[in-house]
Amino acid sequence: MRLNALMDNKGARAAAKRVGRGMASGTGKTAGRGHKGQKARAGSRKQATFQGGQMPILRRFPKFGFNNIFAKKYSAINLGDIEKFIKAGKIDAKKEITIDTLMAAKILNRKFDGLKVLAKGEIKTAVNIKAAKWSKASEAAIVKAGGTIKDK
Repeated sequence: MRLNALMDNKGARAAAKRVGRGMASGTGKTAGRGHKGQKARAGSRKQATFQGGQMPILRRFPKFGFNNIFAKKYSAINLGDIEKFIKAGKIDAKKEITIDTLMAAKILNRKFDGLKVLAKGEIKTAVNIKAAKWSKASEAAIVKAGGTIKDK
């Protein structure tokens, strides 16, 4: 086989339909666009959401919900992750764990409005955590492991 002998399979490529090239072509006169009307004109098409001039359904429906600009956002960490990072040596369990120590260890990358401790995973090491918020289950797990949790 030679590169100059390569060619497409028969019927793989169809020639472009040349519209408006005389009546004998089958697509002469109106070029397959029918007679008059918006769709026959060049550069003009109805939008997919056009509903015959009536008020579109998206504009008839009421808008709902709002964005609370005063809502606080917290950097969350799970107990299982704290245990994992203590075992990896990124966090010192003897020192107090704060959002600043977690950022210094590159575990968190943003402070937001404080640290929130969640109860996903297990903690076996006694740790002292200073956080803005925590779940009841996480508090119970920390106390059970022999640690403490307090407000920042």
